[in-house]
Amino acid sequence: MTDSRRHSPTSGTRPGPDPTPRAPRGPAAAAALAGILLLSGCGALPGLGDDPETITVMTFAPEGTDATNMPGMPAMAKAYARWANATGGIDGHELRVITCNEGDTPRGASDCARRAVREKADAVVGSYSQHGNAFLAPLQAASIPYIGGYGISDEEFSSVVSYPVNAGQAALLAGQGVQLAGECRRVAIVRPDTAAGDSLPQLLGAGLGYGGRPAPTDVLAPDNATGYTREAALARARAGAGAEGSADERPGCVTAALGERTETFVDSYRRLPDDGREIRFSSVSGSVDQPLINRTGGGKGPYEGAFVTGWYPGTDDPRWDLMKKVIQEHAFGDDRIDPADAGVQTTWIAYSVLASAVRAVDSDTVDSRRISQALDSGTQVSTGGLTPTLSWRFDSLQGFSGYPRAANRSVTFHVVRAGRLVSQGKGIEDIGKIL
Repeated sequence: MTDSRRHSPTSGTRPGPDPTPRAPRGPAAAAALAGILLLSGCGALPGLGDDPETITVMTFAPEGTDATNMPGMPAMAKAYARWANATGGIDGHELRVITCNEGDTPRGASDCARRAVREKADAVVGSYSQHGNAFLAPLQAASIPYIGGYGISDEEFSSVVSYPVNAGQAALLAGQGVQLAGECRRVAIVRPDTAAGDSLPQLLGAGLGYGGRPAPTDVLAPDNATGYTREAALARARAGAGAEGSADERPGCVTAALGERTETFVDSYRRLPDDGREIRFSSVSGSVDQPLINRTGGGKGPYEGAFVTGWYPGTDDPRWDLMKKVIQEHAFGDDRIDPADAGVQTTWIAYSVLASAVRAVDSDTVDSRRISQALDSGTQVSTGGLTPTLSWRFDSLQGFSGYPRAANRSVTFHVVRAGRLVSQGKGIEDIGKIL
């Protein structure tokens, strides 16, 4: 460790394929270097005293529960830290990642947040919990930034310490309405009978209404059931019912937004006796992904022809190449990490935001207050096209009713063809006009 200058081999703000450090030459080269990813060399600036301090962050998510599980998120965080530290750290700072199982309960979420406070975490990054009130209160009291949560709870889009990288379930469901408006006669939505699920029918309806279609019918379902025969039959009946006397020959559509339990719902749905009606299935990122399609029969499985609304480009997009390289080289075969998983993708983007903030701080001392200041002051985060450029400066936020902290209102449209989840639209779609 003899280099006396911090430098970035790649930029956490814009993932690139080559993490090799290069010394900048002149203003243009320095500006280009600032646009590459987050990591840096190992030395400190001359005359600044001690080496850069270690940055401690936490990533939490539910694991081993009877409902939704996101084990790939903490696993991705650990792989990211191994990569970062193997290539000089984030702007010269070693990255220490603590993981926590929030157990899909309010108490578990609160316990993880309080542990982050006890461990003096500089940020909580790329985490998942539907219990926003439980974990954000302790973080806000300790002024610990919450960067790039999955977006499943509304509180993530209102807390002053939250820096979301997507527009959460709100964007997915409103976007799904836009996607289905031209495809379906009627739509039924099957969603969790929880506080987090209560807003989903209205959001789907907003997108459908924008396309001139009626509101969906609402089918409530437990989020930890082992079968959904009753809900599947009810959804099919309601989706198949068109307006009386209508000549509309489009199929009905059933939208399931049950997270990990969507597979259980579809298994129940496919067992219903055929009633002769054409019903198309649809869902959102986090409920249907490529691994699920693969293990349920691919092009001959129940998801063939399904419509899916997501936040990010498809996994075969080259903009994910660096993430895949990091997984291949630093996850050590950890089968919890699937590059097609929306939680893994969100965690990757969240750590890119952290890296941009640390580089913006540009100091041997980085703490929660400095990270928040960097993001609040307008640090521009480029994610290499995986999202629009992100900024949480007050006058740059693209928030909407109930979601003032949203910095990204975009979705992507996909359809399952020949067993592959492929793009249906022209790329990233801004649905801010609906939200």
